[in-house]
Amino acid sequence: MLSFFRRFINSRLGLIVTFAFLAIIAVAFALGDVTGLSSGTRVASGTGIARVGTADVSVDEVKRRTQDEMQNFRQRQPTLDIIQFVNGGGYDAALERLIDAVALGQFGQKVGMVVSKRAVDGQIASVPDLQGPDGKFSQAKYETLLSQRRITDAQIRADIVRSTLGQQLISPTEGAGQVPLNFASPYAALLLEKRAGLVGFVPTNAIGPGDRPTEAEVATYYKRNAARYTVPERRVIRYALVTPDRVKAAAMPTEAEIATAYKTQAARFAASEKRSLAQVVIGDKAGADALVAKIKGGAAIDVAARAAGLEAAMLKDLDKASYTAQTSAEIANAVFAAARGSIVGPIKSPLGWTIIRVDSVQQIAAKSLDQARADLTKEIGAQKLATMLTDLRDRIDDAIADNATFAEIVSDQKLQATSTVPIIADGRDPENSTVTPDPRLAQVVVAGFAAEQGDDPQLAPVGQDGSFAVVSLDRILPAAPPPLAKISNLVVRDFAISRALRKARAIAVDIVAKANKGVPLAQAVAQSPIKLPDIRPVASSRAQLAADTKGAPPPLVLLFSMAGKTAKLLEAPNQSGYYVIYLDQIERAGAVSNPQLLRAMRGDLSKVIGREFVRQFANAVQKDVGVKKNDAMIAQTRKELLGER
Repeated sequence: MLSFFRRFINSRLGLIVTFAFLAIIAVAFALGDVTGLSSGTRVASGTGIARVGTADVSVDEVKRRTQDEMQNFRQRQPTLDIIQFVNGGGYDAALERLIDAVALGQFGQKVGMVVSKRAVDGQIASVPDLQGPDGKFSQAKYETLLSQRRITDAQIRADIVRSTLGQQLISPTEGAGQVPLNFASPYAALLLEKRAGLVGFVPTNAIGPGDRPTEAEVATYYKRNAARYTVPERRVIRYALVTPDRVKAAAMPTEAEIATAYKTQAARFAASEKRSLAQVVIGDKAGADALVAKIKGGAAIDVAARAAGLEAAMLKDLDKASYTAQTSAEIANAVFAAARGSIVGPIKSPLGWTIIRVDSVQQIAAKSLDQARADLTKEIGAQKLATMLTDLRDRIDDAIADNATFAEIVSDQKLQATSTVPIIADGRDPENSTVTPDPRLAQVVVAGFAAEQGDDPQLAPVGQDGSFAVVSLDRILPAAPPPLAKISNLVVRDFAISRALRKARAIAVDIVAKANKGVPLAQAVAQSPIKLPDIRPVASSRAQLAADTKGAPPPLVLLFSMAGKTAKLLEAPNQSGYYVIYLDQIERAGAVSNPQLLRAMRGDLSKVIGREFVRQFANAVQKDVGVKKNDAMIAQTRKELLGER
């Protein structure tokens, strides 16, 4: 998770999210939330989390930005919650992007850059969701949205100015891609570097469980590690399903409706004739006559057509009306008057001269009302069912527009209301892993998690048969750990593992200390108070690490960040123990004689050099305008977002 956010923060997309205001405002308005936009001179009221030049960045603004960005990420990862987002680096990234934007805006104004009122008007008017039925900007929509989101026109305009200045400042640098040979050479040489060493391992399970912890120890451990046991935000969603079964009885067609439909579609049920044809169109009369002569001489029409560089079209089961629509009345009359096997034409048509062979003739008897009844009953019933469902949906939609509550809609329409158990964003009940979410209710869950407390009911599609649901958010259960009594066995187990891990670390630290004093690693491991696995040799090159698509083993990665003839400690995944890594040999080589490697390195660096220049420029701008961060407030805000106090 952490690497995902880091990749995003340093990616081109991350820069665009930070500075490309057109994209930001379009998405923000489309989501119906522009509360993250603020004034250019004062970010928001409240206690400052940072001071950027003359502007205060408030706690409230950073919280809103963090929440908004989490919601955007949630579109790609529905199960993401605020705890995962913050722990993954999302909070730090949101804060840094906000500081960058404010600093760049102030710097742009400081050096005399200007954004005209006309340019600001154009950006606002270009937002699709602010356009009326005529496709033009709607001032009424704009003012309504400002009122709903409690933000002023001045704040929007100031933020557009600030963000536009930032984009103008970084655009020339962002696309940089030239990398000098001397700049790429040291990086290329790193790929040729080879290292070898030894790895020992102190496993947690070699320590043993130890004594059962006291209640006080368990309670203290639980309090310190509350985030580990925190259940993501859950919601109880009320919904009422409306399916075709609700109107099925009323949608049954009457005898009068069936009779009327039979009469209206008389041509459909009258006796008819269908024919299958082979048809060729040729550009000139002489060529058409020659082709007809070949066919009448015994050549198959498709073979004769291919010999002339053409392809015969095979037309299956056409009635006269359909064929007339494709060709002309003259050609259709001639074809439907000809006997089976006849060659018709050439006849002049808009595309040339048409030659037709009649392959088959099918006579279809007329259908009486009784014979057509089954088809008409099904068709009329389906039409009435769709219409009645649509009418019912429209009535409910109108009721929502008139501020009807969920309870009122359910009562008025005689619906059956249901409530979910507390579920997370993907529809699962975290307290009952044996029950899988109903896929039909996926959009109900999406609607429930998109709503805020007190919002109007929503309509959500359910299935492919026209079914829908009236959805209302009942209540929100904030992310929080369950009571200790409920998970005491789990906490006791985790406490024992944590205690064993600390003991394993102490043993590993002792081994590292001895190895760094010159004791051979094998000897230091053998002196451990518990029996440990044998050490093993490791060796690799940086190029091999980079080529590993699955990710190189952590001990090998650490090997390439160590000084020679030293040992270091590394925690193994899943609290399984500690590695002790000793770097024995380093073999370096130059890249000057490897032009292919140099070209590849220059290409790789060209993809990131622009981002690095932008980052360095943003750092210089922050230094120029002056940035002071309130570390205590930053830490406190992080705790509040995590639900800690």
